[in-house]
Amino acid sequence: MRTLLFIGSFMLCVGVMAAPDKPVPQGQAYKVIVEKKAHRLTVYSAGKEIRKYKISVGRGGPGKKLKEGDKLTPEGSYIIDKRNPESSYHLALHVSYPNADDIAAAAKAGVPPGGDIMIHGLANGFGWVGRLHRLKDWTLGCVALTNPEIEELWKLIPDGTPVEIRP
Repeated sequence: MRTLLFIGSFMLCVGVMAAPDKPVPQGQAYKVIVEKKAHRLTVYSAGKEIRKYKISVGRGGPGKKLKEGDKLTPEGSYIIDKRNPESSYHLALHVSYPNADDIAAAAKAGVPPGGDIMIHGLANGFGWVGRLHRLKDWTLGCVALTNPEIEELWKLIPDGTPVEIRP
C-alpha cells in the first residue's frame, strides 16, 4: 500500500511539473514575440498578452543567425508557415526563416543561410525532462518548449501568425 501511495504521489508531482501554468486562453493569437536573452515566448491576441512561456534557444550563444550550422537562433520578422505533427521533437511549428534580409546577409558573407527553424517540443522519448530543459540552451537554432506547452501553442496559433524574434 505504501508503495502504491508513493508511486501515486510521485506521478502527481511529475504531472504538476509538466502541466501548463494556466488554462488555454480563448481566441486566436495574432502575434508571437520571442525574446532570446530573456528566454521568453509571448503570445498576443487583440493587442493583449494572453500567454507567456519560458524557452530554450540555440546553443550557439547570443547573436543573430547568419549561416547554416552556426547553432544560433535567427532574429527578425517571420511567420508560422507550416506544421510538422510527425516531428522528431514532439510537435513543430515551422518559422519562415530565412527572410529576404537573412538571404541577403548570408549572400554578402558568401555562406548558405540555413533553414528549418522551428518552435518545437522536446525530443521524442524525452518529454519526461519537462521544464528542466530550460536549464541550458540546447537547440541547433530553434525555440524549444515543454511538450504540454507546444501542444497548447499548436492549438492556439494558426498558420500565418507573425513571429518576431528579438535578441
